Amino acid sequence: MTGKIATAYIALGSNIGNREDNLNKAIEMLKQNDEVEVNKISSYLNTAPVGYTDQPDFLNAVVEVKTTLSPHKLLMVCSDIEKKLKRERIIHWGPRTIDLDILLYEDLVLNHEDLVIPHPRMHEREFVLKPLKEIAPKAFHPVLKKTIEDISL
Repeated sequence: MTGKIATAYIALGSNIGNREDNLNKAIEMLKQNDEVEVNKISSYLNTAPVGYTDQPDFLNAVVEVKTTLSPHKLLMVCSDIEKKLKRERIIHWGPRTIDLDILLYEDLVLNHEDLVIPHPRMHEREFVLKPLKEIAPKAFHPVLKKTIEDISL
C-alpha cells in the first residue's frame, strides 16, 4: 500500500447459504485487494434478523482494515464483493448471502446519497456494536463523540 493509510471498520452479515463460508469468502476477497489490509476480525455472532423478521438468523462480524482507498472506492470494493457472492437486493433488510457496510472510516463524517459514515444506525444495533467492541473498544464515533465501549448496548 502506498499513500495515506486510513483505518476503517466494515460490518459483514449473511443469512443465506453457508453463512460462515460467505463471511470467510468476503474477508478473503478483502485481503486479496492490494489496497486493503485486514488487521482484525471479530468473532462470528449469530443474531436474529432486525426490521424484516420473517427470515433466517444472521451470522455477523466486523473487520478492521487499513486502506489507502477513499471511502467511496472502499464502498466500490465492498459492493463488488457483494456482487461476486451473489447478493440480491429484493426485500429491504431482507435475506442476503452477504452484506458489507462501512461503519467508520477514521474520524470522517460523510453524508452522501450513496454513502453515510459513520453508518447511521450502527449505534442501535447489537450485531454491529458487540463485534466492533470486541476488536476496537476505543474506536471513536465522530458524531456521538463517544468510544464504542461507551455506546455499547
